[in-house]
Amino acid sequence: MKRRLMLGMSLLAAGLGLLAGCSNAPESSFTTVKGERIELSALRGRPVLVTFWASNCASCLDEMPRLTELYRDYHARGLEVIAVAMQYDMPSQVVALATQRDLPYPVVLDPQGQHAHAFEDVTVVPSVFLLSPEGDIRFRKIGPPDMKALRSMINSMLAET
Repeated sequence: MKRRLMLGMSLLAAGLGLLAGCSNAPESSFTTVKGERIELSALRGRPVLVTFWASNCASCLDEMPRLTELYRDYHARGLEVIAVAMQYDMPSQVVALATQRDLPYPVVLDPQGQHAHAFEDVTVVPSVFLLSPEGDIRFRKIGPPDMKALRSMINSMLAET
């Protein structure tokens, strides 16, 4: 019975995008469209949501208001959100969209694809990674995440800090 329960929980976690064996997040250094530098290592002690997106991705655009709400609800408590535009996205479109939508979280260009490569070779957007305060990838999802489940994980991480 225990074995079946464990197997069922593992399958459920896989379906939700949870990682059973957490992996370390890459040691990435981002430069935002505003010229600010963000080192992932400097964000240790806080949960970090890294989302890969493109300006021509309808799901990504639909997700932005929910990410904005998530950021506004949790940033003061410690959550950081970093939005990484895909390599093929035109920088002028990324900057225009970030400005037009008044995105409150940092937006990053990835002109060489180094960030997408570092985060498990992201090729499909949206792709979301939730990093624990310890710097482990605790959740990954290709496609729009379940915001209720994401909020639950963030709440748990913030309660632990």
